[in-house]
Amino acid sequence: MAQWLKTSMTQGDRDEADLKVRATVEQLLLDIKVRGDKAVRELSNKFDGWDRSDYRLTDKEIRACLAELSARDIEDIKFAQAQVRNFAEHQRAAIKDIEVETLPGIVLGHKNIPVNAIGSYVPGGKYPMLASAHMSVVTAKVAGVPFVATCAPPFEGRPAPAIVAAQHLAGADVIYALGGVQAIGAMALGTETIRAVDMLIGPGNAYVAEAKRQLYGRVGIDLFAGPTETLVIADDTVDGEICATDLLGQAEHGPTSPAVLLTNSEKLARDTMAEIERLLTILPTAKVARQAWQDFGEVILCESEEEMVKVADDIASEHVQVMTRDPDYFLNNMTNYGALFLGARTNVAFGDKVIGTNHTLPTKKAARYTGGLWVGKFLKTCTYQRVLTDEASAMIGEYCSRLCMLEGFSGHAEQANIRVRRYGGKNVPYATAAE
Repeated sequence: MAQWLKTSMTQGDRDEADLKVRATVEQLLLDIKVRGDKAVRELSNKFDGWDRSDYRLTDKEIRACLAELSARDIEDIKFAQAQVRNFAEHQRAAIKDIEVETLPGIVLGHKNIPVNAIGSYVPGGKYPMLASAHMSVVTAKVAGVPFVATCAPPFEGRPAPAIVAAQHLAGADVIYALGGVQAIGAMALGTETIRAVDMLIGPGNAYVAEAKRQLYGRVGIDLFAGPTETLVIADDTVDGEICATDLLGQAEHGPTSPAVLLTNSEKLARDTMAEIERLLTILPTAKVARQAWQDFGEVILCESEEEMVKVADDIASEHVQVMTRDPDYFLNNMTNYGALFLGARTNVAFGDKVIGTNHTLPTKKAARYTGGLWVGKFLKTCTYQRVLTDEASAMIGEYCSRLCMLEGFSGHAEQANIRVRRYGGKNVPYATAAE
């Protein structure tokens, strides 16, 4: 039976914090809906200390941001975007339109149609997370989305040059220097100066994630992508230093980022906890990482790989780093995860920044029912049908009429009956089952 050598904040405490976030976001979105640009501007001032009459960046401002980056910086951004684009293109190629004749004269098909307008949120209040621009904008453009707007908060009192460069190079049509709930609300609801979109994408803090949740239905969303979660599954083939590094490397995202070690080696568990304490004395982001580890860190000791799979599937973590003798055992048996990182040679940072898979992934157990952001999220699979012959229309009509009458839908039945009469030459009375 699994043992918790270190526990995290209770679920009750987490739920209480979620309720406070929910109430705050609800009021902010209502204010944006009622007052539009005026509310957005006040919220930007309040939360980011950022005031502009128009939050859309001009071409001149975008060029100025690009000019601040070195040639190597630009090259590195382009390299990362090329990896994301390459994998996204392979994914897109795997998604096919179809058209089949299922019965003589009956043709069914579907088309994969891109969403018309996307609003992409790129987090950047604490760190300029330019990688999120690659993941959202590049992938949307590969899917064929014609209009992509991006929002990123100011960083240190101005637009973050690296984020702006990444957004521009990825192909964003409009770039706004705007963060938080005000950015999400403005893109979803529309204001006097900000065009409403059909779908919101991108990760963010708890407030951004909650805003997306509350707006879902009015607009589409990619998935619930809140604070970063990391699960390290390891055995005695690795050591405490690499496990601690991989846990803290993600805990630095924010003070509410869960970091969990799942192992069948008590020695590794205790070595990892000791290494975490050592690394927290030298890690530049230790203040944030320590809070995350203290409140949301866990160490779980299991008896077998089978039990590790069971516990891991229950956790349903966003990122799962597997460092065991046989990583493929977890690939073949796990069902609930955002992304797997198999073997010690890879890690979550590779996926976050450059390797090519998408880093916008499900959190808070959403991995039980969805995967992460990919080309398919931007496509609507829409069906159509044709009936090519009189005989096919009359034949399917007879079945349809009888089935409609089983349900008591006489109007539906008559839609079928009129085709049977016209195309089949049969005298079918109004709203009765065809014989």
